[in-house]
Amino acid sequence: MELRREAYGSTPEGAQIDCFTLKNPGGVEARVITYGCILNSLRMPDRNGRIGEITLGFDNLQGYLSGHPYFGALVGRFANRIAGGSFELDGQRYTLACNEKGRNHLHGGVAGFDKKVWRAEELREQDSVGVRFSYTSPDGEEGYPGRLELIATYTLDRNDELAFDYRAETDRATPVNLTNHAYWNLGGAGSGPVYDHVLSLDCSRYLEVDDELIPTGELLPVEGSALDFRSEKAIGEDIGQLALGYDHCFVVDRTSDGLIPIGRLFHPASGRGLEIHTTKPAVQLYTGNFLDGIRGANGAIFDRHGALCLETEHYPDAVNHPGFPAAVLRPGETYHHRTVHRFFSE
Repeated sequence: MELRREAYGSTPEGAQIDCFTLKNPGGVEARVITYGCILNSLRMPDRNGRIGEITLGFDNLQGYLSGHPYFGALVGRFANRIAGGSFELDGQRYTLACNEKGRNHLHGGVAGFDKKVWRAEELREQDSVGVRFSYTSPDGEEGYPGRLELIATYTLDRNDELAFDYRAETDRATPVNLTNHAYWNLGGAGSGPVYDHVLSLDCSRYLEVDDELIPTGELLPVEGSALDFRSEKAIGEDIGQLALGYDHCFVVDRTSDGLIPIGRLFHPASGRGLEIHTTKPAVQLYTGNFLDGIRGANGAIFDRHGALCLETEHYPDAVNHPGFPAAVLRPGETYHHRTVHRFFSE
């Protein structure tokens, strides 16, 4: 197992950003940076042993500072959308930034966790290497109540598993919903649309949304729709039935608590694949519907549907839907969720 730390640049305010390279004997290599806890790179072999880049990112810090669609970032304090940038909690109304078309709150706001400089500590074990990131979100940041102490631990092990482990504690009740926003293209970043990727999800329901992608409160069956991935199906098979592509929250079919497998993504041409295990109740499938020719690492061009995200999460806008599973952290409680990506080739 290898772990290397090096300087990655500085923010306009003068904060140094570091990059950590995690590598295992199987040829899986992850790069993460202290700006936004961003997964900057994930390289792995195909069935013939050829190493390729399978996540979208940039060559340097400036690419992230110039603005981007959350490539590889940790998003929060609340991932996904909050309707109208507003919610009521314990009798008090809170107003957040409406950073999506001026109408809704998205992924933590104007300066969410994806734009913060995190503290970092190297982790070395016999069978894994990793980084423990930490950040203190002050009371009132982006409009959220409570001081939130956060730890995000990223580890890569000998079994080709990349784990994201999240913990948080607060001194006031506050919504918390953390996820990683990696964009995957198992054929190679910038290699074209992901229509040939085969996906399965252990999800028999999804959240109905309105025209602004805000949940209506209804959970609908996937059966008979383009959203049915209970059996393996190519992304491109039914994507044409949707106006822009997939951007839907699927409800995990749980029979037990804890970490369980919820989905599998496979690229037949290269033989690369990943399995996702999580403790979360839902997963957002997003097919890069708004990628518009962004130039990324190694000169790759990221166009519409050139990657997909599988964001494990709580239900969007849960704080405005009493019938949804609770997504509020209170003093004395610990927010703890874990998502594991197991990479494979066959």
